[in-house]
Amino acid sequence: MIVALIIACEVGFWVLLAAGLGLRYLAKMPRLGAAVLLCEPLMELILLIVTTIDLKNGAEPDWKHGLAALYIGYTVAFGHYTVKWLDGHAAHRLAGGPKPAGAGYGKARAVHEWKLWARTVLGAAVALVLLQAAIWYVGDAGDISSLRAWQAGALRVVGIHALVAVAYTVWPSKAPADAEEDRRSPVESR
Repeated sequence: MIVALIIACEVGFWVLLAAGLGLRYLAKMPRLGAAVLLCEPLMELILLIVTTIDLKNGAEPDWKHGLAALYIGYTVAFGHYTVKWLDGHAAHRLAGGPKPAGAGYGKARAVHEWKLWARTVLGAAVALVLLQAAIWYVGDAGDISSLRAWQAGALRVVGIHALVAVAYTVWPSKAPADAEEDRRSPVESR
């Protein structure tokens, strides 16, 4: 049941996102679209409540409970970022808004990657807290090895993402040659 709920939350996230953006930009109802987008955190709250009830009713803690904690952590850290990113693209494509800025190259890209890493740290911290709460809740009565394994996994993800950010810092990406020409003024290109 937990896995089905996680899948339903993920599908619900994208359905609410599409509905909210559609209402904002296609139906020209920005307030209603914003209200729909604000409903998204309710799904994670429902997932948290159902997971807690499942454990309270004596379910053995396993990978499904750990996955639920990581999913909630990821959504807390990256949910708003994803909505904002897609909102910027929808405003550009559907409402004639300015083209959203990309991650960039060089130092700007490295800074972007470190900001994403900070979000990963936040998501992992939320997941670690939820997993630790579940471990304390279950206590010595059940096998908590699966929950401990998810904690270790969350820390590994933080470490791997840090390596990605370090790589962009040490070996900064360079703008393609055609992008350099586009940035020069018409006078410079003559």
